[in-house]
Amino acid sequence: MLSDKIKLSAKDILEKDFKTSFRGYNQDEVDKYLDIIIKDYETFHQIIEELQQENLRLKKQLDEAMKRQPSNGVGTTNFDILKRLSNLEKHVFGNKLFD
Repeated sequence: MLSDKIKLSAKDILEKDFKTSFRGYNQDEVDKYLDIIIKDYETFHQIIEELQQENLRLKKQLDEAMKRQPSNGVGTTNFDILKRLSNLEKHVFGNKLFD
C-alpha cells in the first residue's frame, strides 16, 4: 500500500526536535512552517484514504457488472437485438409484415 512507502507521518513531523546553534534558524518560523506541513500531511492522508475506499468500491462494482454480463463479453445478446428489431419493424410497418 501507499502508506508503507511514506516515511514521515504528521506525528513524526510534529515530534521532530531540531538542535539549535549559534547562527541557527528562527525556531518560531520553523515551527509555523512545520505546522503547515503537518496540516498538509493530514489532508493528504485523508484524501488517500478516501480515494482508496472509492477505488475498492468501484472495483467491486466492476466485478459485479462483469458477473452480470453475458459470457461473450457483449452487453447485448443477439436475441436482444433481434427482439428490438422486431419491435421496431412492428412500430414502423404495423402488422402488414406479419399478416
